[in-house]
Amino acid sequence: MIQTQSYSDVADNSGARKPMCIRVLGTGNRKYANTGDTIIAVIKEAVPNMSLKRSEVVRVVAACTRKEMKRDTGMILRFDDNAAVVVNQEGNPRGTRIFGPVARESREYNFARIVSLAPEVSQ
Repeated sequence: MIQTQSYSDVADNSGARKPMCIRVLGTGNRKYANTGDTIIAVIKEAVPNMSLKRSEVVRVVAACTRKEMKRDTGMILRFDDNAAVVVNQEGNPRGTRIFGPVARESREYNFARIVSLAPEVSQ
């Protein structure tokens, strides 16, 4: 689960390194974001000479979270760290490569482009 003021790692090559969550998007007043949810984040650390700069506000999708989630089949899925992918308004990734595993649930949230770029999709 990612909540306000939570830091995560970036799983793409967009230029951001450490985004901090400032708002969880969704219906009502959501407090937590799980895998596949969209959040508004501010970039706290960035790679020099890239398109994204420090203190820029962006949309990110939670690619994987430390908090375990249970699938309908009964399988429990847990990742090592919180990772996010920077996206634009349409939901397309701003980077050209995705690093690390991505949960299969991202496809259900209409982020098929992220799933197609990922080297590994958790089964």
